Amino acid sequence: MKQLPTFLLCLFSAVALAQAPVELKWWKPSDSPFAVIDGQAWSGEMRDTIQRFPPRAESMVRKAVWNLSRNSAGLSIRFVSDAPQIIVRYKVTGNAAMPHMPATGVSGVDLYGLDSDGNWHLANGKYSFRDTVQYNFDKLKPNDNYHKLGREYHLFLPLYNSVRDLEIGVPIGSIFTVLPQRLEKPIVVYGTSIAQGACASRPGMAWTNILARKLDRTVINLGFSGNGRLEKEVIDLINEIDAKVFVLDCLPNLIYPIVERKELQKRIIESVKTLRAKHPNTPILLTEHDGYTDSYLMPHRQTLFEDANQDLREAFAQLRNEKVSNIYLLPISEIGIDHEGMVDGTHPNDLGMMRYADAYEKKLREILQQPVGTLKTQIPVRHNREPGSYNWEERHNAILKLNQTEPTKVLMIGNSITHNWGGKPLNNRIKGADAWQKYLEPFQARNFGFGWDRVENVLWRVYHDELDGISPEKIIINIGTNNLHLNTDNEIIQGLKLLAQAIKNQQPKAKITLLGIYPRREQESRIVTLNNGIQALTQSIGVGYADIGKPLLLKTGKIDEKMFSDGLHPNAAGYELLGKELQPILKEN
Repeated sequence: MKQLPTFLLCLFSAVALAQAPVELKWWKPSDSPFAVIDGQAWSGEMRDTIQRFPPRAESMVRKAVWNLSRNSAGLSIRFVSDAPQIIVRYKVTGNAAMPHMPATGVSGVDLYGLDSDGNWHLANGKYSFRDTVQYNFDKLKPNDNYHKLGREYHLFLPLYNSVRDLEIGVPIGSIFTVLPQRLEKPIVVYGTSIAQGACASRPGMAWTNILARKLDRTVINLGFSGNGRLEKEVIDLINEIDAKVFVLDCLPNLIYPIVERKELQKRIIESVKTLRAKHPNTPILLTEHDGYTDSYLMPHRQTLFEDANQDLREAFAQLRNEKVSNIYLLPISEIGIDHEGMVDGTHPNDLGMMRYADAYEKKLREILQQPVGTLKTQIPVRHNREPGSYNWEERHNAILKLNQTEPTKVLMIGNSITHNWGGKPLNNRIKGADAWQKYLEPFQARNFGFGWDRVENVLWRVYHDELDGISPEKIIINIGTNNLHLNTDNEIIQGLKLLAQAIKNQQPKAKITLLGIYPRREQESRIVTLNNGIQALTQSIGVGYADIGKPLLLKTGKIDEKMFSDGLHPNAAGYELLGKELQPILKEN
């Protein structure tokens, strides 16, 4: 018993030591030399300002619209960190909560992390809403199975408040690297309180943010509560954005008597024509009023949204009759929100937000010809499996930039085997430079190979603008070896089928050749069987096939080790052989 006090003293000391505050390093947006607020157009005019319209808009739009534009709805910050603890603190300029929307949605943040295979995970933090709002995300899993260089996080900002003095803190010694705004063209949404985020329980559940994760693409949220009215001044600002799609979802703020019915049709038609004049090929999606779910018991509300939707349909028909191209309609029947998905008969709860996002994802994938399947190989995702070797996103961005400046006649799409071959974008992994220069450079070939890519990763790249702005004559695809340990032969073949169709949709004039998977150590017999299936697939979908890797095998059916560096990746001699085998494909008309 005499030893008990000493034991307790040691225990209390250990607990106190364990609870000692961790020293943090802090980052704020003004610390970055480049634009970091994702979801923000006009970033060159705002630098580190967390708002949605540029300062010059204050003199252009109504005061109510300007004030709402300073809310951070749809804005986010991306960064890479391995920190076990992330603290976010900031001040807001308005009330923390509203009667029908909690403080976590009005004034809170959401932190989502991506694993190295591209899957989203939500981090739940402890929060307090005082003079300074603070979120503490603690005991985070810093690493995964591939590497120890951190994971990508997305911090979604408050939906109904303006943010200032924002800082992110991580323990000293942790990795913390802020990522720049994404280069792919954004989806631009002009809408009402529903688009702004009312009444999501937290920022990540606003339908525009759900959609941004589903499509893994920037969505610019220009929803203005009570003030999404298709005003010329706002349309003129939106017209400055180089968008992938324009979405006009303003009907809930344009019902009679806010505007006369003839005025509603006029605004719809003028808005579409204004956008089309500057963006002749960009799709424009018009959305019907999603309805009032209390209209059965309050029938006067039924007429309001039904009349507005009828006016939209008539305006849409007139635009079609006038040969305005590439316009689309999202009807109320496809949104499908019932009373279980509403807070007050008008604004969606989280269930309603999810249904809204599902409807938009389905419609936008139809418009952009970007279908997904149910198999893992048919769901486009990016990855971060080997950042110690190269930066996947930087290579993707390099291709987008090259497409704007240099023409190409041949695309070589693949994984690390293609990546290591040679050509542009330049990299430090090249093993077959001589063979590339000899056999591929004369045909203006570009290297679309990415180390560790699987079928679904290439599908993501095709869907995220890598085939935009170029007119290749030939597209040669070799992908699937990194799926062998995860997927069945049929799953790989079905993924390749969707991928080939996606490439045909985006480059219908190019001659597409699907290569058999190259031989690899201890997988030789399976690959032979799989390649037979791939060849049958190409015959059924009307694309070319070639098995240029066959000469890498000995007569015994095993790989010729002299052609490989590690049983998978060819050495210089292997690339020389592949280059020779590729010549007939490159030369054919």
